[in-house]
Amino acid sequence: MGAFQGPREWGKLLTAMLTPFDKDGGVNYAEAARLADYLVRVQKNDGLVINGTTGESPTLIESEKLQLLSTVLETVGDQAAVLFGAGTYNTAESIHMTREAERRGAHGIMLVNPYYNRPGQEGLYAHFSTIARETSLPVLLYNIMPRSAINLETSTLLKLAEIPNIVGVKEASGSVPQIAEVAAQAPRGFRVYSGDDGLTLPILSVGGCGLVSVAAHVVGAPLKKMIEVFQTDPARALAIHQRLMPAFKALFSAPSPVPVKYATSLNGFDCEDVRLPLVKLNEDQKAAVKSAVASAQAQPA
Repeated sequence: MGAFQGPREWGKLLTAMLTPFDKDGGVNYAEAARLADYLVRVQKNDGLVINGTTGESPTLIESEKLQLLSTVLETVGDQAAVLFGAGTYNTAESIHMTREAERRGAHGIMLVNPYYNRPGQEGLYAHFSTIARETSLPVLLYNIMPRSAINLETSTLLKLAEIPNIVGVKEASGSVPQIAEVAAQAPRGFRVYSGDDGLTLPILSVGGCGLVSVAAHVVGAPLKKMIEVFQTDPARALAIHQRLMPAFKALFSAPSPVPVKYATSLNGFDCEDVRLPLVKLNEDQKAAVKSAVASAQAQPA
């Protein structure tokens, strides 16, 4: 599994993959393999992130997380980048999960801001840098202030970018000015990915390189086209963005990943079930998601 050992090979469109469960609540690994293949082959993803919050990582135990990683690597690891969400609010546990992911052949790790304990900027730097120095894998940081209740500020991120194997950031802070600062000041080759489907086009315009997506479960092909044509045909990229906006809104109309699991199930995948404390959509919510996604899928890129 050595084909994707650097950020250049991660590509421009990655999906934070959902985790299918069976009717008894266990992880459905066979369905995860089928979904991974579909996301790469049909939805045109360059890579997948396993064990992110879209994968309901807070409700998965260690053995489930690592078996999912192995399953996806076995299925698409020779065709696409497979990153592993190893970060938690516990530095020692994050190091352990990083080592396990590296041992299994992951092509990179993603480290989210430590949530709940809110360590401050010095703590953020110490946390991320300590983990990065314990692995040879490339590291993608994940700045998501709305979920972690702490922002990875530009000055801290730029210090972290000096560490050789910290090679990019998934930016879901919601602050385009901050993201523009990072893109302008980061070292050459450092990758700034949008972590918000609806902000991808603005982030590309200020120097972003691509997207780590939720919506690409169901509208990956047009998202890939939008990213590809942005530089040469920005008007076409804008048109695609505008057509997809209702789907983006619908896919976050309830706690994520509940809507995207339902939307993906409409494409023939047994993946609607979620683990508590999440609950499935009601019938009105389902109707709204189904309509918005069907409309987006029906329109050519």
